[in-house]
Amino acid sequence: MYGGEGLARIDGRVVLAPFVLPGERARIEDSGGVHAGLIEVIEPSPDRVAAPCPLFGRCGGCHYQHAPYEYQLARKAEILREQIRRVGKIGYTGEIETISGPALGYRNRSQFHLAGGKIGYRAARSHRLVALEEGCPISSPRVNAVLAQIRERLPDPRFPRFVRSIEVFTNERDVQLNVLDSERPVARWFYDWFESVVTLDYGEFRVSPRSFFQANRFLLEALVERALSRARGRSALDLYSGVGLFALPLARRFDAVTAVEAGSSAAGDLEFNARRAGLEIQVVRSRVEDFLAGLDRAPDFVLADPPRAGLGKSAAASLARLKPAQITIVSCDPATLARDLAALKDYRIERLTLVDLFPQTFHIESIAELAPG
Repeated sequence: MYGGEGLARIDGRVVLAPFVLPGERARIEDSGGVHAGLIEVIEPSPDRVAAPCPLFGRCGGCHYQHAPYEYQLARKAEILREQIRRVGKIGYTGEIETISGPALGYRNRSQFHLAGGKIGYRAARSHRLVALEEGCPISSPRVNAVLAQIRERLPDPRFPRFVRSIEVFTNERDVQLNVLDSERPVARWFYDWFESVVTLDYGEFRVSPRSFFQANRFLLEALVERALSRARGRSALDLYSGVGLFALPLARRFDAVTAVEAGSSAAGDLEFNARRAGLEIQVVRSRVEDFLAGLDRAPDFVLADPPRAGLGKSAAASLARLKPAQITIVSCDPATLARDLAALKDYRIERLTLVDLFPQTFHIESIAELAPG
């Protein structure tokens, strides 16, 4: 099911068990709540494989390493369809196309926690640190190289013990370190120690520390190309535009492009990226729901890449009122996508694509291309 856990029963009570496959018999630990712990698999599924990471099952980062990658993709497509049916009450019977890349070494942006002189991930639903003594199989080579540097320098008395979590972002050449949680500010020398850049150039995009950017280094171009492959018309609107991942290519296809972004860091990057590329984009620093509420004329094409919470009632209602000829939603949560699709009841799904940006995890990225009717 969505969330990476399987349904099980304890004395007739439904619980969720991690790291199991359908049909397996397993011993699970009853916590008294909804979530159970896995003790051992008694009768494994013929589909079960050995996990490539020795920390799988203890680290909270991955959920599906016990399943072959093709199996993961098939289950994710099933989950996406089921969420649209169950949450959105939409009986989509069309094909769900799948775009995938390498299942390991894909993450160019990884977050790590620090405690007790160790660095690693937190266990699932816990603040307990699972220390990484070696590299992380899903992280890129450059991320793992920086992880090794941090691990080597942790015993150094200069290393700030008050840092609790840190992010590593890379284009496989330069590195941007972002301290996410710290008891007090970190001095500039710390970043210089790791040769961290202030802003990272990822292709044609400048990305500042607080700006969102996709974390799969293999599928970025494929994601953009699929999302815009059927876009047509003269005017386009890019909602939740970030640093311009979709806005810049839209500006090369449309006469007029408006990009809406509330985050000041991302909006600043977007303006810089458009200017550097020599592209004309109207950048609006606003919440999407506020901007749409004041809009009285629909563009030909709307691209929305909302956060996990989805479009929400207000933005979806405004799009339903405006009735653009084409709407494409890039979603990172199938449940909120289903809710947004239900709110856009005058539209039908023209094409639905699963883009597996997060192999080995339960996270599902999808592209829903909508047309009236």
